[in-house]
Amino acid sequence: MSKSIRLSEDAYARLAAHKREDETFSDVVLRLAGERSLLDIAGVLSDEEADVLREAVAERRERRSRDLDAVADKLGES
Repeated sequence: MSKSIRLSEDAYARLAAHKREDETFSDVVLRLAGERSLLDIAGVLSDEEADVLREAVAERRERRSRDLDAVADKLGES
C-alpha cells in the first residue's frame, strides 16, 4: 500500500538532491531516516573485530574524560 504526501518545492528539491539513480523516493526517505533494526547489523563484525572496536571506544571515552577533567581544572583555577 502506498501513501501520498505533500512536500514544498524546497523539500522536494532537497529530497531529489539525495536521490541516487537506482532509488525510488521511498528508498531515499528510508535511507535518510536511518532507522534500522539492530538485527540488520547483527553478525557484521567478527568477535575479534568487536573486541577491537570495544577497546577503541573505551580508550576514546577515557581520553575524553581526561580532557574534560583538564578543562574543568583550568576553569576552577580561574
